[in-house]
Amino acid sequence: MDGPACAGRAVTETNLMTANRWHIDRTATALTLSRRARVRWDVAVEACFPPARKGRLAHQIRQDMWRKLQSLRGFSPAVRVVEDGPHLRIVAGGDISARSFPRSRVEAQISELLTDPEKKERWLANARLEPSHA
Repeated sequence: MDGPACAGRAVTETNLMTANRWHIDRTATALTLSRRARVRWDVAVEACFPPARKGRLAHQIRQDMWRKLQSLRGFSPAVRVVEDGPHLRIVAGGDISARSFPRSRVEAQISELLTDPEKKERWLANARLEPSHA
């Protein structure tokens, strides 16, 4: 599930950083936050959000996704935030190193998380874009 997120967009520069053992891969229009440098999307759910700070939004979603799925053996969360016209496209999910897992249940839990109005409101409040000082 790596390709379609940026189809048709040129990537000019990629910066790979580590902050508290989290890898942050930034391009001009996207940010991916994951435990590993190379994300494997064993599960992934997409959602649209209004414009916000990509890094803060990704961290907020990752934290709540981990809280919800921490008992899932071998789960390593990842969040990708992509500028898509007037909104942000979120891909939340990640790598599950267990031999088998309840894919549809996990995807339903992630979908439930991404559509929770209280969480979404909190995430967006914390990731609010700063007004420009022009």
